[in-house]
Amino acid sequence: MPAEPQTGNTGRRRQGLGALPPIVPDVFDRVWHAVQAHATFGISPVAYTQAHFDWLAQLVNAPGKQINLMQKALWDGVRLGFYATRSFGGGAVPPVIEPASDDSRFDGEDWQRWPFNVMAQGFLLAQNWWDDATTNLRGVRGQHEREINFVMRQRLDRLAPSNFPWTNPEVMRKTAETGGQNFVRGAENMVEDVRRAIMGEGPAGTEDFQVGRDLATTPGKVVYRNDLIELIQYEPTTETVQPEPVLIVPAWIMKYYILDLSPHNSLVAYLRDQGHSVFMISWKNPTAEDRDLSLEDYRRMGVMAALDAVTTIVPKYKIDAVGYCLGGTLLMIAAAAMAREHDDRLNSITLFAAQVDFSEPGELALFIDENELAYLEDMMWARGYLDTYQMSGAFQLLNSADLIWSRMVKQYLMGERGTMIDLMAWNADATRMPYRMHSEYLRAMFLENRLSRGRFAVNGQPIALTDIKAPIFAVSTVKDHIAPWQSVYKVKLVTDTDVTFVLTSGGHNAGVVSEPGHPRRHFQIQTLREGDRYISPDHWVAQAPRQEGSWWPAWSDWLVQRNSGETVPPPPMGAPDQGYPTLEDAPGTYVHQK
Repeated sequence: MPAEPQTGNTGRRRQGLGALPPIVPDVFDRVWHAVQAHATFGISPVAYTQAHFDWLAQLVNAPGKQINLMQKALWDGVRLGFYATRSFGGGAVPPVIEPASDDSRFDGEDWQRWPFNVMAQGFLLAQNWWDDATTNLRGVRGQHEREINFVMRQRLDRLAPSNFPWTNPEVMRKTAETGGQNFVRGAENMVEDVRRAIMGEGPAGTEDFQVGRDLATTPGKVVYRNDLIELIQYEPTTETVQPEPVLIVPAWIMKYYILDLSPHNSLVAYLRDQGHSVFMISWKNPTAEDRDLSLEDYRRMGVMAALDAVTTIVPKYKIDAVGYCLGGTLLMIAAAAMAREHDDRLNSITLFAAQVDFSEPGELALFIDENELAYLEDMMWARGYLDTYQMSGAFQLLNSADLIWSRMVKQYLMGERGTMIDLMAWNADATRMPYRMHSEYLRAMFLENRLSRGRFAVNGQPIALTDIKAPIFAVSTVKDHIAPWQSVYKVKLVTDTDVTFVLTSGGHNAGVVSEPGHPRRHFQIQTLREGDRYISPDHWVAQAPRQEGSWWPAWSDWLVQRNSGETVPPPPMGAPDQGYPTLEDAPGTYVHQK
């Protein structure tokens, strides 16, 4: 008879038939983390706990900082008391503290009346105090300082007096004017939003913007399809076109039609009307079955497959390649690999809000460290992809005052629905990210910054961005929380080619969708030649000339200046004899995947 498993005080329990296989604890932990992630928007509680302990331990051991904070709290209290007393009579009193330039929560006239002005000033002083308390503390790890400052800011934003009906004078005024009907409409809005979320429907108003009818309406044909992309070729509107075709690589975190919204603000239609032959990648929306798609798959089946198709359809000319956000990073990976292999099919490279050096990636770095990535990977592992819920939640947290709380006040307390526009409808049409690809991307770029350091490998060999010789047109935006313009600017540091850098008004999306005639648009542009001495971002922005209007015409002119000759007749739609038939009308099939 076989011996029974032995246990005793003097030795470890032997592995017997009843022992758990070694992989089971790991699986259990991953499932547990995935369950947690649904309640935390994918933010690791362990990462926050470590940051909080680091900050608190250093604060306890910093008596000078404590004294400074106590003095500040006392002085702020005195100033607020004087302000409250002087403003009680209704006269104009200079504020104790001004809100940040992008904080409009207390701008209305009702907020200038007592006691609401005192509430607003008290909140801003508390916000400023906590900012001081969580920053500039010697010994705290930089990542931990950013995390604790971010979390404290989120907590304070949630407690802002503008978020509650009894401390928001604008809500009180609305209530008096409507006899409380604003709360009735607000409750109806909330019920509708909950129903839509449960049913998987978009926000209210998105039904008025249908892809193929109201959005993505520029005529074209799908001329190639594989398991990851559809390639759209757009029909020309001019008798002749520029010889070099334009291939656009959008980010797969978004639907491509942000560049083909309504007819009046479609970048695709604008390029076409300026005489450019335009091709666009439309990415598949991955499911759990695509969990093992890699970053290399996206390069090979995405960028390279599209390049092969375009060079077959337009065989005599090089390509003006364009990459947006993640698509720009992927395009630069492909361009560096092509340069290494002496593939010279690229005539120029244009980057829209795309980073290649991730040493300063902005507030997204709050979610990127080893702890956070392990947690995020477990969340993706459980489903096979990163869901749109986690992605949109993380992006909203970066600007919660505007994207969460102010919106809730407007819709649920004021009972008002904002007007749905095409850009908002597009933003609600989110996509997923495959487990393997997204894990590789976050680790290689955000965590280890391999691409800018010459340590990112393609086909087993590292690539170097300095091998790229095609001129670069890099567009950045002033209010970009995803790809800060100072980070985008670093493309000049890691390449050895001419870089025309553009800084435009607006944010990550609205700054790119900046059609001619759009009000209050301006930009700065300047070319940094190969071999020029380095100019810091602050120096660049101080001396680069400012121009009013859209940057689109400047880009189109830049493309034209780099063409190889006179305009030519438009290329045929597809190349049926060479394996690229026209499969269906634009916008194709993949863009409709939910």
